[in-house]
Amino acid sequence: MLGKKSILLGSLFICISLQAKMYQENFESLKLGSIPKSWEVVSVWETQKFTQAPSGEKVFSMKDNKKGFLGFGSGFNLAFTKVIPFKDGEISVKFHANSGRIDQGGGIIWRVKDKDNYYVARFNPLEDNFRFYKVIDGSRSELKSANVKLSKAWHSMKIIQKEDHFEGYLDGEKILDVYDDSIQQSGGVGLWTKADAKTSFDDFVVKSGK
Repeated sequence: MLGKKSILLGSLFICISLQAKMYQENFESLKLGSIPKSWEVVSVWETQKFTQAPSGEKVFSMKDNKKGFLGFGSGFNLAFTKVIPFKDGEISVKFHANSGRIDQGGGIIWRVKDKDNYYVARFNPLEDNFRFYKVIDGSRSELKSANVKLSKAWHSMKIIQKEDHFEGYLDGEKILDVYDDSIQQSGGVGLWTKADAKTSFDDFVVKSGK
């Protein structure tokens, strides 16, 4: 009997370990106006209703920015969690660029140390481009850019990271490929917009490797 119990406990431990390497959030279980548990935000984010969302009718988005809000102007708006440490693996999200006079679109952040240190992949429909950046001590530097035009609809974004190599995908198509070792430690994962960009996000999935 003891042997069987040991095997069962061992199997349970393996399942827990595997589950800990994956994180999913579609925001459906959250109350409108709230943020996911364990998430940190810079600027004003909230769960909102979006009738034609990919999963259900709830999404995560910036509130409408007004003059004087933290995210207005050249500011970066972050929402991230450290519940799953991420160094290598893949992160995907579905996004809908709704509006923005100064800026639009947004994307994924990863290896987040804090609000001033992380990698970001973002699409901007005002500029029709998809880019990788690094943000070090609050200063953003472009790593790679590609011209891309997308319709005003729901689209998917994915990044794949392995050591100092990362790739960027839009709607399943590989667009960007770059090497950079500026941020080598594991960190948090999350979402990013700039200035007054109002973008809705859904189906945020993280698969963290070893």
